[in-house]
Amino acid sequence: MAKYLLKRILYMVFVFFIVSIVMFAITKAVPGDPARNMVSEQLAATDPERYQIAYQNAREALGLDDPIPIQYVKWMGQTLTGNFGYSNQYKKPVVEVVGTPMLNTVALNLASLVLVFAIAIPLGIVSAVKQKSVFDQAVQVGSIIGYSLPTFVISLVFIFLFAIKIPIFPISGTSTPGADYTGLRAFGDYMYHMGLPLLVSTFCSIGGILRYVRAAMIDALREDYIRTARAKGLREKVVIYSHAFRNALIPIVTIVTSWFVSIFGGSVVIESIFLWNGLGNTMLTALRNLDSPLYLAMMMFYVVITLIGNLLMDIAYCIADPRVKLQ
Repeated sequence: MAKYLLKRILYMVFVFFIVSIVMFAITKAVPGDPARNMVSEQLAATDPERYQIAYQNAREALGLDDPIPIQYVKWMGQTLTGNFGYSNQYKKPVVEVVGTPMLNTVALNLASLVLVFAIAIPLGIVSAVKQKSVFDQAVQVGSIIGYSLPTFVISLVFIFLFAIKIPIFPISGTSTPGADYTGLRAFGDYMYHMGLPLLVSTFCSIGGILRYVRAAMIDALREDYIRTARAKGLREKVVIYSHAFRNALIPIVTIVTSWFVSIFGGSVVIESIFLWNGLGNTMLTALRNLDSPLYLAMMMFYVVITLIGNLLMDIAYCIADPRVKLQ
């Protein structure tokens, strides 16, 4: 396995640099001038000469006067040393900009992941065992609704039901405006505001996971070893959970590891509708304002997380099924 891991790490490094070159080239091809966003447009009308000087200083600070290959080498050198640049939109280092949004995105998606798998896996197993029953059909209909409707439609329905019709949750934000809570009170207020986006995120995600689990379990329950286990007189729970579910884990592992990436991904739709200050909304804002250091850093972060997730997927295959060997 050590040889395989070394080869995969070398492959990850190669892919990282190839993707970084492509992303940097795309960024430079986007129309617009980031340096102009750093200089006040009002200054251009009142003092054109000072505006031109400030504009040239901004271009020098961003390194825009250098050839594209030199800009890439400088940017990559800074990135590898942990310096992700300076956000020309927020006027502070990128690391300081993404700190709070990352915590918000991880908190929301991690809570959603726990709920989704805690609900979808048991429902998928029971639905497969009771295939074609009334319960199975009801679960199938619910899952189809969950992953077929657009996220913004489900968000609006949940807002109407749980924030307007039955005012349980606040509509937006991460904390109560004007409140100065600390300690457990602040944590409770934070979780209270997370409630509605968490419900929407969970409802939208359960359907796909549930159907994967159900399909994998149905295939496993049709195998000969399941009939043999039942013929030996083993209890049904042992047959289902110790034999069928364990052998159905391979496709489920694929979904679990893919969600490792989504924990840090952020949902642009959910974060925008509920004004949840997360990474998805932050990257969208950076793209709109041509804040290239910010969205380049975030894109490369997603690339690294995706590569790590794929490596963890291969390792998880071996843990779930000892018959799988990494060569």
